[in-house]
Amino acid sequence: MSRKEKSAAERRKEALKWEIAAELGLLDKIRSQGWGALNGVESGRIGGLLARRLRQS
Repeated sequence: MSRKEKSAAERRKEALKWEIAAELGLLDKIRSQGWGALNGVESGRIGGLLARRLRQS
């Protein structure tokens, strides 16, 4: 079974998510423990900033 390719919008969203995580200092935590290791405040902050940036562009 082949993996479905991500659309340009999905790739852009994923890149922004990683960029925001790096800005918030969460990159090491995500790389070592995965996205599931984030608490609600951390993931909510990423989601809020992601939504704001997507609306602005």
